[in-house]
Amino acid sequence: ESSAFKKKKTAEQERPACEALRRTGVGLLFWVITGLDFVVCVLQVFNDPIHGHIELHPLLVKIIDTPQFQRLRSIKQLGGAYFVYPGASHNRFEHSIGVAHLAGQLGQALKTKQPGLNITDRDILCVQIAGLCHDLGHGPFSHLFDAMFIPRARPGTEWRHETASLDMFDHLVESNGLQDVMEQYGLILPEDRTFIKEMIHTDNNNDQEWPYEGRTEDKSFLYEIVSNKENGIDVDKFDYFARDCYHLGLPNNFDHCRFLTFARVCEVNGRRYICVRDKEEDNMTEMFHTRLCLHRRAYQHKVTKIIETMITDAFLKADRHIWIEGSGGNMFTLSTAIGDMEAYTKLTDAVFEQILNCAFNAPQELRDARNILRRIINRDLYRFLGETRFEDPTEVCTNVFTINMDYGMNDEDPINHLYFYSEHDTTHAFRRRPWQVSRIRPTHFSEQLVRFVCRRYADMDNFKQWCRANGFPEYQVIYINKLLNI
Repeated sequence: ESSAFKKKKTAEQERPACEALRRTGVGLLFWVITGLDFVVCVLQVFNDPIHGHIELHPLLVKIIDTPQFQRLRSIKQLGGAYFVYPGASHNRFEHSIGVAHLAGQLGQALKTKQPGLNITDRDILCVQIAGLCHDLGHGPFSHLFDAMFIPRARPGTEWRHETASLDMFDHLVESNGLQDVMEQYGLILPEDRTFIKEMIHTDNNNDQEWPYEGRTEDKSFLYEIVSNKENGIDVDKFDYFARDCYHLGLPNNFDHCRFLTFARVCEVNGRRYICVRDKEEDNMTEMFHTRLCLHRRAYQHKVTKIIETMITDAFLKADRHIWIEGSGGNMFTLSTAIGDMEAYTKLTDAVFEQILNCAFNAPQELRDARNILRRIINRDLYRFLGETRFEDPTEVCTNVFTINMDYGMNDEDPINHLYFYSEHDTTHAFRRRPWQVSRIRPTHFSEQLVRFVCRRYADMDNFKQWCRANGFPEYQVIYINKLLNI
């Protein structure tokens, strides 16, 4: 027989085996190149400062190598905090890769420890894709865009980066022709695509009858891995706690590796939940305390918020003068680009430099925006006048900012929503009882700070008068006087 005939015969024999491997999940390690040949696929390795060497499935790499995902390289993870913490230069790009890695680790850990859960490699791959794509919808400077800019630029518009992530994921798949590639790697469409999107974001209430379409209720625990609506314990937080602390130079007392080691799935009232060993209560408490510390010291840092307010003011003034080409050649502004994913793909932190370097004869509003950003560069910031804790802050002639600090579930202790199991019975899940709570644990889990900032020096005297008229705490009046050199 000729060598060509042998090759064809061998390929015909191997093709059914390859198909069987692909359908059973083991085929995730194989890559069909053509109709006749296939090769063993080598996982691509990423060297990450947080998790070390990460091995990613080739489908994940295909997603990473798209304009929609590469865009995340140009979006700061912590927004304006980079102007306060010089090390906070990390971006949404590396965070998303880290979440995909941890999602795969948790899924694989549960599969290994509990084969009866029937977790397939297809399930794990879908969970990893959801982790990889969960932040695709973030705008310039991350939360600044959807929490500060859009509400002021388009009042009444209910838009969040989570819903934009769903739109961007659809745009990524369709514009890069990844439907066929996803099927080649063993995914079943549209079922798995729906499952991935449900894990990224859903408005469904878990108290209702089973609301999801991607997976049946016996795999309810999979929906807790990337974005946990039950108690907020998910791999998204695991990564950004570790990554943000690393780049901010702050300590991280939460050990996510212990959670991966002690996590198990238990059934409660007919639904399966991810649980953790009872001895891990302190570690989980540290997780939520770490979240609070990060908000206090970085995310809600008074200078961080002042700078983000200035960037927001600049974006608002420049909104009508920054044009971005979208689908069909249509043009969109900063605030309207959220409705067109082709235009939104081009919207990154680079708009800061675009405004900063606008022409000398640009429209007046654009020049005003440029002047605000120049004040940031020159460290001529809005003045922080003080902060206090008022339940109902009175409006004054200054800007009043309300900052909420909590453990992630408003006034509730998130630990009360976490299921534990003991080493004596790994199938029985229970919640912490009131008499089991340590007396030295916090009893309140949220507070509201009211901060006062002025854009103009003329506001200072008015603010001082307002403080004394409304019984502002004396130590804070002294602090304000010192700040203003009064």
